[in-house]
Amino acid sequence: MENAEYARLLSETADLMEIGAEDGFRIRSYRNAASAIESYPERIEDILADPARSVTDIPGVGKGIASVLEELRLRGSFDRRDQLLEKYPPTALEMLKIQGLGPKSIALIIEHFRVTTIDGLERLCREQKLRTLPRMGARIEEKVLRSIASYRQRAGRFLLSFASEAAAELKQYLSEGCRVERISEAGSLRRGKETVGDVDILVTVSDPGEVLDLVTRHSRVHEVLAKGGNKASVRFGLEGLQVDVRALPAESFGAAMQYFTGSKTHNVALRQRALKMGYTLNEYGLFRLEGGGRVAGEDEEEVYRALGLAWIPPELRESGGEIEAAEAGRLPRLIELADIRGDLHMHTVETDGRASLEEMAAQAAAQGLEYIAITDHSKALAMANGLDEARVVAFARKVRELNRRGDLPVRVFSGLECDIRRDGSMDIEEDALAELDIVVASVHSHMNLEPAEMTDRLLRALESKSVKIIGHPTGRILLHRDGFPFDFERIAAEAGRRGVALEINASPERLDLHGPLLRAAKAHGVRFTISTDAHHPRHLANMIYGVRTARRGWLEPGDVLNTLPAGQLLSAMRQTG
Repeated sequence: MENAEYARLLSETADLMEIGAEDGFRIRSYRNAASAIESYPERIEDILADPARSVTDIPGVGKGIASVLEELRLRGSFDRRDQLLEKYPPTALEMLKIQGLGPKSIALIIEHFRVTTIDGLERLCREQKLRTLPRMGARIEEKVLRSIASYRQRAGRFLLSFASEAAAELKQYLSEGCRVERISEAGSLRRGKETVGDVDILVTVSDPGEVLDLVTRHSRVHEVLAKGGNKASVRFGLEGLQVDVRALPAESFGAAMQYFTGSKTHNVALRQRALKMGYTLNEYGLFRLEGGGRVAGEDEEEVYRALGLAWIPPELRESGGEIEAAEAGRLPRLIELADIRGDLHMHTVETDGRASLEEMAAQAAAQGLEYIAITDHSKALAMANGLDEARVVAFARKVRELNRRGDLPVRVFSGLECDIRRDGSMDIEEDALAELDIVVASVHSHMNLEPAEMTDRLLRALESKSVKIIGHPTGRILLHRDGFPFDFERIAAEAGRRGVALEINASPERLDLHGPLLRAAKAHGVRFTISTDAHHPRHLANMIYGVRTARRGWLEPGDVLNTLPAGQLLSAMRQTG
């Protein structure tokens, strides 16, 4: 079990305890432990398995939680969780995923209406019964109904990062366990979609039965859905991610990679093109219609080449003009991880981060970065100990001194993630902001504004002479919260006119902006930054997900400011004043 799974189970148990109106101190102990474990750099599983070590050495983990963790390791649950799930069915946990409702609201709904399912909650809203409860109203009912619709669309989907890690684990396991010739993920995971429904793994191997038997015996496979001569389908991990492993002959590997990578509309267009050229294309290869002779199939590149096309990067295969561009030789040279020179959004222990400036700089250097910007929160986020004007000025002075002395392994830019207030003004006075190298302006509150008011709010933020970047521009949290509505075209046009960059937030829970909006913004002359929003040194590794998201937006290195050397970065950004 990975740290994220331990944290999720503790957090969900705290939610159930809150629904049950249990002791607040105990609830906080579960939440604090969940937070500590989720961001802890070592695997909790490894610490628990080592008799010489104790998880109580982790801040926020006491003896009671330690025994819970040991029980989780042994059987995947623990007594208190089991007791709560007898009182409140798992469907009550599902209700917590609906925006507009917290544990106390759900407790009230259960008490008054004995409703413990999303279907029952939807019925209450449609019958206008939810508004009869204290602190509820028609607007809450509307919000809950919208959230239920969004949740049903998201159900059964997983973050790109989770699916990527699962695929990497299985590929390594299969490669080490049998004589694999070629192995790769396919499907929406290979296209870099921000969420995926399942994982496809394609493999060529001399003995298909051996590799399929091996996958069904993996310790994290909890259910075998199907197993035949060439394919095994399993549920992987406690989350139940479906993984399909297909064993293929070598001569079909490339055609299968093309076929199973998709998307559906891309594949349909490609098959139609093949028919017009006198071929038929399927997962086994490209064949002549007359006589059935094989034309291509062993390598994906040869399939595209035989169809008169340049090889199309998987991230572009969404029927967005990529086939026409490939035919005309106009495919972009997409940005790659190696093009990134710096990371311009991260946090430290000064606010809600888990490491010092020096520790973040050391990790950045270890990953080959040339520079970083430390952008702790501003004072509006009081619970994160946000910086006020005096601390902002002192921080800028400290960074200048550190850079002057050459004490750090990378160049550090002084920065701030400054809250955009409801009226669009900055949370910090302009004279303090002017002391900083980089200001990332972000929305963290009042996300339920009407589209026109949110648009005006962002337009005013763009007027600030200090703002260089708009952080996570839509505010979405994948699988949890949709982005707030506003006139994106208008904001992108104004950002392009003023020279303010839009961020691609590489946090796997955000990936904001994303593909279609990136292309729209680029058309307005906008430039971008790709940053991790890291709160721990290990989060810096999430840069790859931001890069993949940028590739889905057809971005090239020249579109992204943090591909520039440190000496050119600030001059390329909008100048202050």
